[in-house]
Amino acid sequence: MIAQVVPVLLAFGANLGDRGETISHAQEELAQTPGITGFQASPLRETIALTTEGPDPDAPRYLNGVALAQTTLSPHELLDVLQRIERRHGRVRDTQWGDRTLDIDLILYGGKVIADERLTVPHPRAHERDFVLSPWLDLDPNAVLMGHGRVTELLQRIGDTTLPLDDSGAYHGDGSFSGGEGNRDQATAPTGAAAPTGSASPAAPTGAAAPTANVRASQ
Repeated sequence: MIAQVVPVLLAFGANLGDRGETISHAQEELAQTPGITGFQASPLRETIALTTEGPDPDAPRYLNGVALAQTTLSPHELLDVLQRIERRHGRVRDTQWGDRTLDIDLILYGGKVIADERLTVPHPRAHERDFVLSPWLDLDPNAVLMGHGRVTELLQRIGDTTLPLDDSGAYHGDGSFSGGEGNRDQATAPTGAAAPTGSASPAAPTGAAAPTANVRASQ
């Protein structure tokens, strides 16, 4: 039986450590994963941290990007891969919408609609997230978000607060990288800044049962 090849959209975010390097290495790992092909990452964009109480300019800023790929993995097999990579890069789910070393969300899985205890696809808030829509347009100016319409119109409606990042450090799919933050940008909270609350994914420390995915889009 020939495995079905499904196009997917992934979103990446990080606001701790060497954000660009972490995202780039995670993208490289995904591009080299059996069952994933045609990996193409967007340039990264910088955004203000989004918390449960709204944008927090005092919190470490995020780098965000998206990637298009094809996969023969099932949705939950792909989710397992994403969460393993998150854990390898130090992701801990202990605070709602908290700071994170790496966040990878499955935004679209072909035209499939999924809603279970682990996964919701299409991502329920992707249409409200400029840090998903803006880099997506960098990859595909004609992109359409299933159930919501053209991405250009969605972004015009909500506004774009993201900032392009020079030398983004994004993985290009051919084994090469552009730029990277290196030691010049270790994202840390300003002195005295309150730690923001973060991720709508339920708390799930490493080794716990797999958490619900896609409750937020990379922030």
